[in-house]
Amino acid sequence: MTPAPSSTDAREGDHRVAGRSAYEAVIERLSKASVDKHWEPYRDIPWDDPEFLVDPADPRWELPEVDKLGGHPWYRSRPPEVRAAIGLWRVATAMKVGLQFENLLKRGLLNYAYRLPNGSPEFRYVYHETIEEGHHGMMFQEFVNRTGMPIRGMPGPLSAVAQVAPWIPLISTELFFVFVLGGEDPIDHVQRKVLKDERAHHPLEETIMRIHIAEEARHISFARHYLRDRVPRMPVHRRLMLGFAAPIILGVMARIMLAPPLAMIKHFRIPSNVVSEVYLRNTAAKNEIRDSVGRTRELCAELGLVNALTRRIWRAMGIWAEPR
Repeated sequence: MTPAPSSTDAREGDHRVAGRSAYEAVIERLSKASVDKHWEPYRDIPWDDPEFLVDPADPRWELPEVDKLGGHPWYRSRPPEVRAAIGLWRVATAMKVGLQFENLLKRGLLNYAYRLPNGSPEFRYVYHETIEEGHHGMMFQEFVNRTGMPIRGMPGPLSAVAQVAPWIPLISTELFFVFVLGGEDPIDHVQRKVLKDERAHHPLEETIMRIHIAEEARHISFARHYLRDRVPRMPVHRRLMLGFAAPIILGVMARIMLAPPLAMIKHFRIPSNVVSEVYLRNTAAKNEIRDSVGRTRELCAELGLVNALTRRIWRAMGIWAEPR
């Protein structure tokens, strides 16, 4: 069994590279890392270890401070087993939404790879990433199954609309990889914060998050390097269109990945005023959404996709902050 990584500090390097040969060297390094350092859900996670069993009343499922509901008086006044069940539902929903996003991502990656020429270094890496995302989907679904909860993930209408995502590479590969970052960066941001909050975490949740963070670092790095290589070479009109589309995609994706599940709100009868206070009118919750796309926002600024016009869209989507 390959042990889960013990630290979340290291990220795949995504520093700017100059020239096609340097870019290809990065892709080859990421492909090699996928061979040397990877995990398989049914080999590397001891699902049936007594310490890894899922008990909905386990207090370690209680919501962390990173989820604003966790500190609200309504939540704190619930019985311990209810607080734990709400937290477990939240975790399971995040994993279900994550596997649904990665399902769309895998199909989009394969559409992208289908048209790559012989000898393309991206082809090998994209297949490595597709395999890893397949493992993540199995890992997330197994966790959801073991909760015994009726977890749905994305709402039906949203799931239907999302089916267009795998076809984005046929229109614009650059737009597709902005979509990729829009789904991956917010979850990476939250999972890193959760693992650094010094709380006692359930070992199954912690193992899954550490594996996911380690492999997603490569996926995020590839998307960032791809955009750095391609965007500067785009025609001006297409680059302008990408600049308008990027904040819309990132704003929508961040809310999809971080929003509280409606089914959880209904199941536990969370009052509408509590939901409003915690998620809709809460400055800290809005800042969390803004900060979750911070690295991608800075990348867009670096690539010249932010100007006086597009900055208004970033602000309207609630995800603008001055780049560092």
